[in-house]
Amino acid sequence: MDARPTTTVPGPGGCMVAVVGPSGAGKDTLMAYAARFLEGRDDVVFVRRVITRNAAGGEDHDGVSEAEFEALEQAGRFAVSWDAHGLRYGIPVETKEAIAKGQLVVANGSRSALSRFKDTYPSLVVINITASLDVLAARLEARGRETREEILRRLERSSLAVTGDYHVVTIDNSGSLEDAGRALVEALKGCFASHRIG
Repeated sequence: MDARPTTTVPGPGGCMVAVVGPSGAGKDTLMAYAARFLEGRDDVVFVRRVITRNAAGGEDHDGVSEAEFEALEQAGRFAVSWDAHGLRYGIPVETKEAIAKGQLVVANGSRSALSRFKDTYPSLVVINITASLDVLAARLEARGRETREEILRRLERSSLAVTGDYHVVTIDNSGSLEDAGRALVEALKGCFASHRIG
């Protein structure tokens, strides 16, 4: 498990951490673990995304309609936005100010939107949460939306890797939440060595 960046992110400001990974990898669960561990720190911000769905589900987000999302986007309220799986996602523009103030900003991102993240946030670290195909399939099967065979075929067609010129930290979440959660916290420490997070 590679849980630490090999170099410290340069620059006087803060750092954007985009957490990505396939469905079933456990991004929301691990981010919630890290948020609890780092609770009370004013130099770490966990982003609340804006999404065109209701507020139900595992992620704590702001649910808006398509029209509301469009109005926010036109008003320049998003630093980064993208479409995926029939939904629209936005990262609030205030994240840029937080990074300028030297804060570590952690956001649930998307591999398809990483070029937009990189254009917006010069100090970007990508944390790629993965798991074995069997573990991903079991988690997705428990959701009851597809059969195991359908899930395995889809997973085998997709890549779990992040491609492109990014600073990537990969965490395997096939095992216990405690192990992967600690790895994520350690990765965040490595992303922002100028702050003593611990």
